[in-house]
Parts: sequence; C-alpha cells; structure tokens
Amino acid sequence: MPDMLIHLYGRDWNEILLRDRSKMDRIGVKIHRALSPDREPILRFIAQNMNEGHAGEASAAFSNNPPTIFVAMRGRELLGFACYDATAKGFFGPTELLAAERGKGIGTALLNACMNAMKEAGYAYAVAGWVTDARAFYEKTVGATVIEGSFPGVYERFIKVQKVK
Repeated sequence: MPDMLIHLYGRDWNEILLRDRSKMDRIGVKIHRALSPDREPILRFIAQNMNEGHAGEASAAFSNNPPTIFVAMRGRELLGFACYDATAKGFFGPTELLAAERGKGIGTALLNACMNAMKEAGYAYAVAGWVTDARAFYEKTVGATVIEGSFPGVYERFIKVQKVK
C-alpha cells in the first residue's frame, strides 16, 4: 500500500473545476468545503457508512482552519467526502463515496476540489497516502506516481486497537 505523488502545478485547475461543476450540475450534486457546524453529522455519516478510521481522519481535517474536508451533496443528502492535511501535512485522503454513487465522476470532482485547494494553499505536491485499490484511478485522474519505499511511511505509527472481550 504505497503512497503516490501528485504534481499540483502545470494543470489548469480552473478549467478542471469548471468541467467538474458542469458534470455535477447535470446529476444534481454539489461539491463544497464543509463548514465546522456540520462536523458531527458528517463524522456520524462517515462512521456509520464507511469506517471509524476515516471518521477519525475527517475529525482531524475539521480541526484545520479552514476545514480541509470537502463533501458531495445531493440536496441535503451526503454522498461522500474527501480530506487533505488530515493524517499528515500535504497528504490527500481519506476519501470515500457511498457505493451507489460510484462511477458518476463524484470522486473525481472531490479529488480535484482538494487538489485545487492544496495548490491554492501553497503546496506544489500532494501525497495520496496508503493507496490500495485506487492506484489506476489516481494515475489516470491526476497523473500520480508511486513513491517507491513509501510503505508503511507515516502509517507505521498507526495503531489498530483490539476490542476487549
């Protein structure tokens, strides 16, 4: 599960975001930066529909100012999220969508929103951390490349607590 490097410069993020917005408008989805007052409902959604580990990282993203978490909404329905600067500075992720919403371009729009925000914050590169089955997606979507020898990297301190019986 290596990390992947994403170059943030040399891309026309305005054009990319306009294309994403047009596509999202056609399917009735809005991508926006989450607001602090939405913290608890979003974290509950993530813990209940995705996993608790992602909720922990999203909680860290809410601690940044401004929050470094973007959400995908259809009306008042939360469909998915993407974070950056959650586990480590300069890292993208976690990100996840409800299974029924995959394959519609929503994940791409969330990724691009985060990449643009990172570039605007002054980052030249982003790191997609602990990439599992999304390697081809990152390669195709943002030209990411594997960082050799990057596993376990920052995640070597990751603790998986066992449940007490």
